[in-house]
Amino acid sequence: MPISAAEAPSGASLLDVAGLEAGYGKIRVLHGIELRIGAGEVVSLLGPNGAGKTTLLRAVSGLLPWTGGEARLDGASLRGLNPREVARRGLVHVIEGHRVFTQLSVAENLLLAGYDLPRGERVARIEEALAYFPEIAAKRHDRGGALSGGQAQMLTIAQGLVRRPRLLMLDEPSAGLSPVLVDRVLAVIAQLRARGTSVLLVEQLIEKALAASDRVYALAQGRIVLEATTDEADLPHRLERAYFGQDVPTPLHA
Repeated sequence: MPISAAEAPSGASLLDVAGLEAGYGKIRVLHGIELRIGAGEVVSLLGPNGAGKTTLLRAVSGLLPWTGGEARLDGASLRGLNPREVARRGLVHVIEGHRVFTQLSVAENLLLAGYDLPRGERVARIEEALAYFPEIAAKRHDRGGALSGGQAQMLTIAQGLVRRPRLLMLDEPSAGLSPVLVDRVLAVIAQLRARGTSVLLVEQLIEKALAASDRVYALAQGRIVLEATTDEADLPHRLERAYFGQDVPTPLHA
């Protein structure tokens, strides 16, 4: 059981993960994951390197098959769906380290993100996405390869926003960014929440992640070891216990 259980989000969960198990070949990485996210809620998923955070996002978004359990988006199962089908349902995964097409312009990169949309709708969604990032809107005709690292990260997130997600999953969006650009990305997350978009945030900058989130889960050795609201007074102590393993559940089979 997790160290603490936060109150469920008001209303029905948008994403409901129950007993999820997944891994690579014979190596099981996730062990009975239980997680839920409400509409318009920002949730952080924290944990040490190798805890299974990226594996969980890959499993939910259709990049990795499950070996057990269930994941539902707005009550509908995601079992067996590929990433394109999951994205069409409204769950978009921005992958850590995703690279833009360097020989294409910013606008062309965004057009590709919405390739299957009607042209008029695609153009409107591109403008919506660029509105979050004026820095790259001003460079829409520049090649992706001419962008700075921070601008390329903004473009990657904007590509996800073109899909107009109901739930956006961000894997380490601060990686390689300056503190100023990290704050810009977190400001966009706040804007998304204000507009009713849910966000699942995997992040190593713990204080920044908690400041942007409503609730937090901690993952260790492929198991959820903490669930809490971010306003709990003793949360730092609980996170420390979760990270250093005092409360990691003992596997039934070593």
